[in-house]
Amino acid sequence: MRKTKKERQQLLTETIQDNPFITDEQLASQFGVSVQTIRLDRMELAIPELRERIKDVAAKNYENEVKSLPIDEVIGEIVDIELDQRAISIFDVGQEHVFQRNGIARGHHLFAQANSLAVAVINDELALTVKASVSFVKPVKAGNRVITKAIVRGQHSEKNRTYIDVVSTVNTETVFKGEFEMYRTKGSGNHEIGN
Repeated sequence: MRKTKKERQQLLTETIQDNPFITDEQLASQFGVSVQTIRLDRMELAIPELRERIKDVAAKNYENEVKSLPIDEVIGEIVDIELDQRAISIFDVGQEHVFQRNGIARGHHLFAQANSLAVAVINDELALTVKASVSFVKPVKAGNRVITKAIVRGQHSEKNRTYIDVVSTVNTETVFKGEFEMYRTKGSGNHEIGN
């Protein structure tokens, strides 16, 4: 049974509160209406578009959490972070990020997302990339959403090093992999590894 506009808007508000990362397309499918109807509902309810919601969640939840760089210097939007453990960011590839000739994303954008996430996950005032070994596995195109996960693999306190594995995916397919060796001013003692 089709819902009234008021019922749909109430459910829309609740759905977005539960999952701020849901897209207009997913909402349209869920409510059996057009994407344009969802956009109009959001405008009437003063609910920002997805990109603004992601920024808002990141600013509220992680601004005071990230120590190694200002949150607005992270490429992509951090959607989850546990310092010295793991972090996840989302990067929406736009026309400005791709080669005009073939529509494929420039590699430095994918590297920047991965590298800035590797810096952000470190629980220290200073974190610098010492070495990175990266692989561009598959081309990324305009319109793709890149989800990047950084996992702290280990640390070497005496050398003030942290080792981080980063994997970027588009629709669950791996598009980028990297191993980062990071310098930090102090060791944390978690995930100690030998020489």
